[in-house]
Amino acid sequence: MNYMIFNKDLLEKIRAKFPRASTDLNGRKRAFFDNGTGTLVVGRAARAEAKARVDCSANVEGIFDESRKADDVILEGRTAVADLLNAPSPNNIVSGESATSLFFSLSYAMSRELTGGENAVLTEYEHYSNISPWVELKERGKLREVRLARLKADEGTLDMENLKSLIDEKTRIVSISAASNALGTKSPLEEIRSMAKEVGAYFVVDAVHHVAHGPIDVEKLGCDFLVFSGYKLFAPHGSFLYGRSEHLEDLKPYKVKPAHDVAPVKWEWGTRDQAKFAAIKGAVDHLTWLGEQVRGQYGGGFNTYSGRRRTLKISMDTIERYELELSKAVVSGFDGLRGLSELPGVRIYGLTDSKRFGERDPTFSFKVRNKSDSEVVSRLWREGVASRSEDFYSRALETYGEKTMVRISLVHYNSIDEVALFLKAMNKVCESA
Repeated sequence: MNYMIFNKDLLEKIRAKFPRASTDLNGRKRAFFDNGTGTLVVGRAARAEAKARVDCSANVEGIFDESRKADDVILEGRTAVADLLNAPSPNNIVSGESATSLFFSLSYAMSRELTGGENAVLTEYEHYSNISPWVELKERGKLREVRLARLKADEGTLDMENLKSLIDEKTRIVSISAASNALGTKSPLEEIRSMAKEVGAYFVVDAVHHVAHGPIDVEKLGCDFLVFSGYKLFAPHGSFLYGRSEHLEDLKPYKVKPAHDVAPVKWEWGTRDQAKFAAIKGAVDHLTWLGEQVRGQYGGGFNTYSGRRRTLKISMDTIERYELELSKAVVSGFDGLRGLSELPGVRIYGLTDSKRFGERDPTFSFKVRNKSDSEVVSRLWREGVASRSEDFYSRALETYGEKTMVRISLVHYNSIDEVALFLKAMNKVCESA
């Protein structure tokens, strides 16, 4: 295993960018493995948010300096997100309070085009923020059906034949997670895009869980909309939606009468939060910095992109390769430490074949025989590992007949030493299982 994709010096520099990477607010050393619930905030994002709160606290669209600066900060934030996603323009980027609010806003706008005879196709491993808005349309008579593609429960991947069978000439919306927040499974988005486009359906991507783990290119994906949250990408709360220009202009979201009637602002409820845009730019600046550190390893790679967009693709590709090695260590162990797959009484939900880890993000949900999930989480915390047990708002748990699972989720500031701490703690937990 190659843990030196980030050499020791670079990993230390990365961790130093996160004020709470090594210790919590009380100074306690711990491994933070609850990133699927929300990543730690990078210092750049926190500082940028605070500065914008003070320096640009005036409302937008005024003639005075604080207001004009707020407009500038918002545009800079939109541009940073557009570069991260390879969107055509900053005008393709909409901000929102949360992914849930953006999905509801999108569903309401789409409902105006529906007759009640159409269906939407989702999957059994969606987060409920990407289920409830479409179910509400069904309950309101705007959709006839909401169909869920089956999981292959033994490996936690989509049954693609079943998914294909659910998409027909009445399908108007295909809305799919880029990766399951419970199982870590990545969806084959380009294949699903082709299915959606064959019947003229909107193709919507929930990238909330995946955005921190690998490159995203909305042009290559060919999606109509894509949603992610800042607090899953090293920034504070707040979420962002990419939309194709023609859809953002043609669809009619709910808004107050005096609000602008042009995209992206017609999609944004209330006054735009300049500090939110400053913070997400700070997170993108961090990823750009990381790309600059490793750019020399890539030669002419990613040369279809240029400038910051190329640097960001390099950064996210490096993150993906580094996290792949961490995933292998978690499941298979290393240096004499038994991995999760080797521990007695542990059931991992999702892919466990390391040869297929390119199909998953570094998120692992599991249960320990004869141990409650809350007990496992408590035992891990006593050993200095922050994890979580709940349902994660994921439909996947219903497929497995479980109310909760234990979950760990890693990101690029996590280290192999932290994986070792986790595995040692799990070995102790399982000794009495």
